[in-house]
Amino acid sequence: MNIVLVHGAWAGPWVWDTLLAPLRAAGHIPHPLSLPGAGTWGEEDITLDDVAAYVAEYVRGLGEPVVLIGHSGGGIVATQVTELLPGNVAGVAYVAGMMLPSGTDFGMLCDSIRLVAPVGISAWLQPTADGRGTVVPPEAGAAVFFHEAAVADAVGAARRLVPQLETARLMAPTWTPGRFGSVPRLYVEATLDRSVPLAAQREMQRRVPGAQVVTLDSDHAPQLSAGVGLVGALTGFIAQCAEDCTTPMPIGRSLAVRHRPRAAGHGPGR
Repeated sequence: MNIVLVHGAWAGPWVWDTLLAPLRAAGHIPHPLSLPGAGTWGEEDITLDDVAAYVAEYVRGLGEPVVLIGHSGGGIVATQVTELLPGNVAGVAYVAGMMLPSGTDFGMLCDSIRLVAPVGISAWLQPTADGRGTVVPPEAGAAVFFHEAAVADAVGAARRLVPQLETARLMAPTWTPGRFGSVPRLYVEATLDRSVPLAAQREMQRRVPGAQVVTLDSDHAPQLSAGVGLVGALTGFIAQCAEDCTTPMPIGRSLAVRHRPRAAGHGPGR
């Protein structure tokens, strides 16, 4: 099955490097994308519509249903693409991701549950020279995003972070129950996350119900700090999505109301 991997802010396709071999070994074809607005940009602002259109075009080009996996803010993009192409998306998974209610951005969600600002990396962000983007200092990136990984891995990942255009980061999805809401979902929550706090992750699960949930004792990047648990959660979900793609749907059955119990899993530590 084709697996389209969507990175979050300040990142790139490299955040998925540790998952590529396990996904291929499980018989899948991973597609780690590089999103507009991360690294470089031109004079025009890039919005969620632009980023979602870019990913949607890629998905259409594959010619068959895919599973979308969004990390962090990449979850917003995955939501919007699913709303655009529900028939092309067999499932969508969030890895410590922003599975936001329609019309709500992450700041609004945090305010609604009274999380003390600034949340996550916000306090350490530095403006780009043109004032339109932000940069994560490597030391802050290692401490906020990658603190449960091995030190060398955390430092190496933090140094790969790139400038991020703010209009391509501060985004709110718009979706409907009949389109995005009809597609099976997995939420991989990270209990030690300093970027998207666990309280925010669980509020998103409460306000966007219906996802399967797997819990990992991980920082914001379980790709590095809980790889075994993350691979198990994702490949299990992908297998279910692949089965749904090949099994005729009984009359009256709706994927939108298929619920499975919360599962718990633990990957390796530091």
